[in-house]
Amino acid sequence: MNVFLASTEASELPTRIRWTFIYVSAAIIFGITMRSWESSAASAEFFAGWITEYSLSIDNLFVFIIILSRLRVKKEQEQMVLLLGILMALLFRGIFIIIGAAVIERFVAVFFLFGAILLWTAYKLISGDPDEDEWDESNLIKKLRTRGWSTFTLALVALGTTDILFALDSIPAIFGLTRDPYIVFMANAFALMGLRQLYFLVGILLRRLIYLSKGLAIVLGFIGVKLVIEALHGIGVDEIGPVTIPHISLNFSLGVIVSALAVTTVISLRKNPKEPDPREHL
Repeated sequence: MNVFLASTEASELPTRIRWTFIYVSAAIIFGITMRSWESSAASAEFFAGWITEYSLSIDNLFVFIIILSRLRVKKEQEQMVLLLGILMALLFRGIFIIIGAAVIERFVAVFFLFGAILLWTAYKLISGDPDEDEWDESNLIKKLRTRGWSTFTLALVALGTTDILFALDSIPAIFGLTRDPYIVFMANAFALMGLRQLYFLVGILLRRLIYLSKGLAIVLGFIGVKLVIEALHGIGVDEIGPVTIPHISLNFSLGVIVSALAVTTVISLRKNPKEPDPREHL
């Protein structure tokens, strides 16, 4: 049976790669065309947000792999669980975007909170043990399991609660790059598109990109600092003693994001990884 599943997944690999390419191309085309009906600044904001959210989504998929493996979700149910999980992620992020945009419009100082969240997340990514699993069954899942809930339903609940935690990191991160709710939503939507296809590739991908979390830590740490700086400007603090607080441009931000992820990707690919496939921990 395992041999059959392995051969089936291998035969579907070209299709999954093709659809992943299509989704990524759609995001790139959307970002480029924004220049004609929005502005070059809006296009740059979209690309900065999309690259950040997509990178976070790839890292988050590793947790999804562990969840479905730990809960022993059947192979034939994975597709539906992932589809519903991604739809829940889009719903939760939409809610967080609406709330975040409303709060930012009234209280710019909330960027201090957003910045602190991202700096703490960056610290956890930098200091975390790469060999340590990133998910354990919550008390809620354990309680629902004792009540006889099906594995399919438990997986949906686990993915839903995990989606909420991911949104707490991803939404502040993108609001540090743009305040336009439309761009924030579209960047998240394009980042989530195709994750169901990418899920079946990410096990291989993450075994190669062993330093991806470090690159994400740099990105989130940088955006966290940027949010704190914007919060200081928002409350009228432009200088601290003799030091003038700088304004960080979007182009500079985009350069930091791309450089951090590119460098950690190259370093990862040059190293021979030894991490096992998360699917083997069954």
